[in-house]
Amino acid sequence: MPQLRDDGVVLRTYRLGEADRIVVALTREHGKVRAVAKGVRRTSSKFGSRLEPLTHVSLLLWRGRSELDIVNQVEVSERFFAIREDFTRMSAGLSMLEVIDQVTQEGQSDPRVLDTLLKALRVLDNVDQDPTLVAPAFFLRILELEGAGPVVDVCVNCGEEADLVAFDLNEGGVLCRSCRQGRPISPEALELMRRILGGGLGGVLASAPPEGAGEVAALATEAMEVHLDRRLKSVHSAPGI
Repeated sequence: MPQLRDDGVVLRTYRLGEADRIVVALTREHGKVRAVAKGVRRTSSKFGSRLEPLTHVSLLLWRGRSELDIVNQVEVSERFFAIREDFTRMSAGLSMLEVIDQVTQEGQSDPRVLDTLLKALRVLDNVDQDPTLVAPAFFLRILELEGAGPVVDVCVNCGEEADLVAFDLNEGGVLCRSCRQGRPISPEALELMRRILGGGLGGVLASAPPEGAGEVAALATEAMEVHLDRRLKSVHSAPGI
């Protein structure tokens, strides 16, 4: 029975029988994997607590003829305690896991996706940084990796560079006054989206959320939901959403 060693992030788990769990994780070399963790629901399990969602782990898996691998060893690399102790950060973190679970396919590796997820989780785990824009910025970055990033520099319809006043989710970007449809977008929100997509996210997150942050959060979430063709449960279970 061949062995696979990889690092990854646990996305979700669900019960299998009375004592086992199926663990779904995004790994660096093997993409999304599903594996049986035997006996982890017993109090005597040696690694049950290591296989919780929002945990960065090193895994040793046995791969047999079944569709499911078997967890042989697991070591925790990062547990992200600050995320787990704050409801707002937890909701944001779970929404990112939900997105990754939807956009990735089993066995298809893309290390950029795992690196993007880990970077976002580390920022979210930093209590000195406001969590408001972490998940929305993550959504926008994943859309870029999926080849579906929104156009924010010119009118997506006619190419006009000035007087961009609307954002249409189905068109995939901003629209000028002549072509406008969808929803209005403020100059502040447009500039903020440009900063995030243009590589200026670090500067954005280093201070309090700027004007337009709430608008960008809503736009990014809706854009991801349109891409997935489903609502994000983790986002809409948070208070006030």
